[in-house]
Amino acid sequence: QVQLVESGGGLVQPGGSLRLSCAASGSIFSITAMGWYRQAPGKQRELVARILTSGGSTDYADSVKGRFTISRNNAKNTVYLQMNSLKPEDTAVYYCNSNSLGRIYWGQGTQVTVSS
Repeated sequence: QVQLVESGGGLVQPGGSLRLSCAASGSIFSITAMGWYRQAPGKQRELVARILTSGGSTDYADSVKGRFTISRNNAKNTVYLQMNSLKPEDTAVYYCNSNSLGRIYWGQGTQVTVSS
C-alpha cells in the first residue's frame, strides 16, 4: 500500500505561482513513477506531469509545458509541481498519483483556483 498526501493548493491570481507537494508513505520502494493529474468541473481527469523515480525522466501535458515543472526529492519521498504563469483554465482539483509495479494509488486532491 502507498499513501499519498497533497498540499499547497489555494487561490492565486492569473500570472501567479503555486507549488504543490505530494508526500508518499508506505511501500514506497515499489513506486516506479509519480505524477500529477487534474480534474476541472464537468471535465475528465487529465495528466498534467509525471516523473520516473529511476532516472528522473519527465513528461508534460502540452497545455502546461514551459510553465509547470515536476521534480522529486527521494530523501523526503516527495514530489513537487511548481506552477508558474497560472491561467484561469488551470483551475481544477489536482491529484497526486503513483504507479507501484502496475498498481495505481491516488491522493485526496488539492484545489487550485486561478482567479482575479
